[in-house]
Amino acid sequence: MTTNQTVAQATSAARLLGLLARDLPPDRLTTDPAATAPYATDRSGTRTDGQPLAVVHARDTDEVRCVLRHANESRVPVVPRGAGTGLSGGAAAGEGSIVLDLSGMNRIVELSPDDQLAVVEPGVVTADLDRAAAAHGLRYAPDPASAAISTVGGNIATNAGGLRCAKYGVTRDSVLGLTAVLADGTVVRTGRRTVKGVTGYDLTALLTGSEGTLAVITGATVRLRPVPVATATIAAYFDRVEDAAAASSAITAARVEPAMCELLDGPVLAAIDAAQGTGLRARGGALLLVQCDGAGAPAEAERVAAVAGDRAMSVEVAADPAEAESLLAARRLALPSLERVGRPLIEDIAVPRSRLAEAVRAVEAISVRHDVPVFTLAHAADGNLHPIIVVDPALPELPEAAWKAAGEIFAVALRLGGTLTGEHGVGVLKRQWVAEELGADNHALQQRLKSAFDPHHILNPGKAV
Repeated sequence: MTTNQTVAQATSAARLLGLLARDLPPDRLTTDPAATAPYATDRSGTRTDGQPLAVVHARDTDEVRCVLRHANESRVPVVPRGAGTGLSGGAAAGEGSIVLDLSGMNRIVELSPDDQLAVVEPGVVTADLDRAAAAHGLRYAPDPASAAISTVGGNIATNAGGLRCAKYGVTRDSVLGLTAVLADGTVVRTGRRTVKGVTGYDLTALLTGSEGTLAVITGATVRLRPVPVATATIAAYFDRVEDAAAASSAITAARVEPAMCELLDGPVLAAIDAAQGTGLRARGGALLLVQCDGAGAPAEAERVAAVAGDRAMSVEVAADPAEAESLLAARRLALPSLERVGRPLIEDIAVPRSRLAEAVRAVEAISVRHDVPVFTLAHAADGNLHPIIVVDPALPELPEAAWKAAGEIFAVALRLGGTLTGEHGVGVLKRQWVAEELGADNHALQQRLKSAFDPHHILNPGKAV
């Protein structure tokens, strides 16, 4: 960058800060470097060069409009952010950017039991929405393991999946409509309040999973579903993780559709035991945790137990809800437990369900070949694997062996007909492999879509596509 460009950039940034200080309430704008520094990373541990210029703690759509209008005119990048729990670096803000912190927009605006929907702001914590719906015999189906801390807006930005996605789909399947602000400050409303609707292009689906690169989501109309009349939880322990993966594929082949089917390998079980004081690893080398729901849950659970029993060391049906919840809690604590072991580099591949065991074997071979520890868990019923490489947090950057292992894991996913990311998004961690999956024409089309929504590329630059 030339001296003239540097001076122009500094002048533009100073002008923008002046406009924001003038047009926003006094407690919205933060420029103290000590306060802005944490926004240079997210839960992935990815850290960008430098740190953001400022953080705006938005409280409504008009304030978001104000920020984007001024930033667009000044050509200053804007990074939307919720709780910062993303796992691909999508919310990490770089040098000279404005962070648009939406976590304070946390109202449940409406909850309609009759229409089975809710209207929420993006900062609503996912589990809080689920609890509010439960008071009416309903629930918000998307159920990421981070539900207690992640926000609905962040889940929409990455099209998050979760434990219940085996039966209820990913976040996109529960989003009916959005309020979003384009890069120039234009407010658009997409979708509808009805269950069905096919007028025009599906902008709701396009914005869901766009990682803040097309627009900033300031409101969402989401679908709620009845709480199941019954649930049944099965814990099947296996000698080897590939046996557990094969059992999951067999459950699918048996035409059983569980609400969730979670796989944890031996190293993950050991990490949970060490962090939480459980005794899971002693039960086997892998755990397949399956939950069926609805009126037919008991019969489905029997079928699951029979299918899994062909390969399992032991199969148990949880006797009471407390026992089932303790098993689910252990699954949700997998990532926090691994974070105590070291810095996780969290992969998020998905493969056709029939090839899950093949993928697991390939990941194990990659771990051995590069002498890199890989801890594998999965939303097994939909083929979504999380092979987690754990490295020494004291290292200034990820070791070359870890990057090589990650690249080979991605190559395995594509070779098996799968994808680089099933639910965490591309962010910055996977961007170098995107063109390989999409192909040149598809990738170019997506970049043209980006330019149509954001001509000056100020929204979360360097992320996703």
